[in-house]
Amino acid sequence: MNQLTVDLIIIGGGFGGTAAAIAACSKGLRVYMSEPTDWIGGQVTSQGVPPDEHQWIEEFGSTLRYREYRESVRSIYKKIMQVTAEEEYLNPGNGLVSNICHDPRVSLQVLNEMILPYQLTGLLTVDYRTAPAETERTGRMLHSVVFLHGDTDKYTKVSGKYVIDASEEGDLLPLAGMNYVTGAEAKSDTGEEHAGDVAGPKDIQAFTYVLGIEYRDGEDHTIEKPEMYDFWKSFKPDFWPDQYLSFYAPHPQTKEKRTYTLFKEENGFPLWDYRRILHTGSFAQMGHAGEVTLMNWPMNDYFLGNVYEVTEEERKKHDYQAKQLSLSLLYWMQTELERAGGKKGYPGLMLRKDIFETRDGLAKAPYIRESRRIKAEYTVTEDDVSPRIQTNQCGKQYEDSVGVGSYSIDLHPSIGGRNYLDIPALPFHIPLGALIPADMDNVIAGSKNIGTTHITNGCYRLHPVEWNIGESAGELAAFCISRGHTPKEVRNDKALLGSFQQTLKSSGVQLEWPESFYEKRRQEV
Repeated sequence: MNQLTVDLIIIGGGFGGTAAAIAACSKGLRVYMSEPTDWIGGQVTSQGVPPDEHQWIEEFGSTLRYREYRESVRSIYKKIMQVTAEEEYLNPGNGLVSNICHDPRVSLQVLNEMILPYQLTGLLTVDYRTAPAETERTGRMLHSVVFLHGDTDKYTKVSGKYVIDASEEGDLLPLAGMNYVTGAEAKSDTGEEHAGDVAGPKDIQAFTYVLGIEYRDGEDHTIEKPEMYDFWKSFKPDFWPDQYLSFYAPHPQTKEKRTYTLFKEENGFPLWDYRRILHTGSFAQMGHAGEVTLMNWPMNDYFLGNVYEVTEEERKKHDYQAKQLSLSLLYWMQTELERAGGKKGYPGLMLRKDIFETRDGLAKAPYIRESRRIKAEYTVTEDDVSPRIQTNQCGKQYEDSVGVGSYSIDLHPSIGGRNYLDIPALPFHIPLGALIPADMDNVIAGSKNIGTTHITNGCYRLHPVEWNIGESAGELAAFCISRGHTPKEVRNDKALLGSFQQTLKSSGVQLEWPESFYEKRRQEV
């Protein structure tokens, strides 16, 4: 077995893991990072989800490094494409979900460039197609992690002073025998207004296999009929207003029947525009290319089972069925979706297999909305972000804040059969205590596995927040190693906490919402 010793082990090269690696390496740490796919970036690359962002993102409400990432995305388009869009902030896809809807491959290039200096200098080692297999733990300390390389079936034992779990599913937590939570807590556990009366450990949000499609009117790109098409064509959940393969879905807030359409010219919410990543009106000399969008819609959320906390056989089954759902939705749109004038289907919808470089055209990994979550020093609950409870235009203000974020509480249908939950949440802060496991001294949460509840996961899981969490986790590991203190000691010592927060500020991490935010909020009211 190969052996390696580093300062910091990062499990998962997703958005949070990559941010953690950049932050830690910038402080001189030697870092080993594993990644189960062959792309870093997680939800913004291998999972195919353009950034979901708040309305102030161009001015404030993110870290400096996150803003640099966004501007680098725009710079690539301006360098290699003939931009004709005149807006101040280039939105390559002119998508609705954010001001920077773009191709996952562009994000991949930007992130690879951001980590390249540390790879060139030997500070960062990234192992692709690699996942943790076992750990060595004594009491509250994790000494090493053994990784399995999928390409070779060989193992590497990596020893480190600190470990950040930034995996999409909280992979480290069961391997290390840590205390963690899955699914929904009961109201008696959290006191949350929208929590259920009974806990549901398997009541986990749907996951989704995203795919990219281009529209070429007048051409026929109909895919082969998916093996499970007949199943999905007849599938109708109890809480769904129509067949699942239809353009009807519950409204996220009211649960009433909502009509969707493919294109904006039709009567309904335009799915095509929602996560469009290439807008022909933004660039000159497009040749024969049509517009491109990413299919992450209500109709391809998969909630018949999960891919973690299940047997390997169950995992493979649900992974396959989720892929079949997304392909079936595409095939239904190509062949059966009713059009104006009595026509059926849009055969010109072309599956863009090149976007994710996969044989089936689907994203390299499923979009995981809800991870295993640590039992943390502090758990964020609905009251912390509720406009009914908090009265200062923002969520609870923590003494140990390590960042900010903003998004509504957005829970997708769950494996337990629960419908959408989409309710207001105030712009919030990220408490350091939520990154610190209560039962470990040298492990830090660096992604969607922090101390939130099932409900507050719905607003803490978005791109800028995951990046901020990962970046702060990387900074925390470096601070603890240089000072000889544990994360818990940093949090509980006022002087240490102040020094750490000053370090974050110096690195461009915004700990509080600025006065300009409050002024804008007052104007909105």
